[in-house]
Amino acid sequence: MQTLADWDGGPGPWILFFPLIWAAVVLGAVTFLRRTGLRGRGGPWRPLDGGRPAGDSPLAVLGRRFAAGEIDEEEYWRRLSVLEEHFGRIGKGGAA
Repeated sequence: MQTLADWDGGPGPWILFFPLIWAAVVLGAVTFLRRTGLRGRGGPWRPLDGGRPAGDSPLAVLGRRFAAGEIDEEEYWRRLSVLEEHFGRIGKGGAA
């Protein structure tokens, strides 16, 4: 019985390297996608604002009032602690 790797005039033993080539291509694609940062970001559906509060969210309103000077730092931290108690712990970038 003749096989492709042992066949006279056929492709020869290098045909056995095709699975290795495909494995290298897949591994390279996975490595590339991991290095470009697609892992852990929620994919292409994540908002581009980095999780910052937008619009009329309580954190955004509080931040705008503090930035505009309507409230002082003590009032800002007091209200922020109330929001943390009510809405849960606030992570990096202001995201809940």
